[in-house]
Amino acid sequence: MKRWKTLLTALFTGAALVVPAQPASAANTCDAFGSITLGKYWLNNNLWGQDAGTGWQCMWDTASGSTIGWGTSWGWSGSPSQVKSFTSSVLGWHWGWKTSGTELPVRLNAGRDVYTDWRYRVSGSGTMNVAYDLWLHDIPNPDWQHNPTDEVMVWLYRSGGAGPLGTFQGTVTIAGTSWDLYRGDIGWNVFSFVRRSNTTSATLHMQDFLNNLVGRGWVANTKYLSSIEAGTEVFVGDGQLDTDAYTADIR
Repeated sequence: MKRWKTLLTALFTGAALVVPAQPASAANTCDAFGSITLGKYWLNNNLWGQDAGTGWQCMWDTASGSTIGWGTSWGWSGSPSQVKSFTSSVLGWHWGWKTSGTELPVRLNAGRDVYTDWRYRVSGSGTMNVAYDLWLHDIPNPDWQHNPTDEVMVWLYRSGGAGPLGTFQGTVTIAGTSWDLYRGDIGWNVFSFVRRSNTTSATLHMQDFLNNLVGRGWVANTKYLSSIEAGTEVFVGDGQLDTDAYTADIR
């Protein structure tokens, strides 16, 4: 994809930052928690940890439909062990509902195929990961006031020594690949499957990861998958993620 550049004034440092821009026809935002709706999905410039450091992040869309594309670029410094952002595609719940037709929530014991496919490119340097973030509830109709009971992350890529929350539980094989499994608690359970080797493309059935946790007795199969998110957790550094094609579908 051709690169465009624009000069933005950065109040964070008093200096000018050169931020990769996007085609004039694309929707874009550099606002914290800014959003772009793409059919059943929406993009969230989720800068939830920005107060832990100094920097910026922007995002833009490149394709819309059943398969979407987007880009995000960033520059973060300070507090290298703290996540600054998770700019992501959202399908379903995120402290409320923004779009319809998501087919979520779906009960874990319903036997549905939670199909995902993601093709992307990463550039830059620093500490970050590329990951799915799945949210679970014990009720079928959560709204903004209902915190999740469980969070399940699936890390496809990481750099700069990025590591997950919690303690190491062992290594599992899912989708023909080895994953290190971690377990933690931040007021809800957090389970992280970290791929032992980086990839920039993956076709996965998320029920395989959820069923692993059910089989261990850590998650009840009567809970509901309410959201599938996919994005970049950035700790520090400068970089860019270009998603060429992304699909999440309940079948």
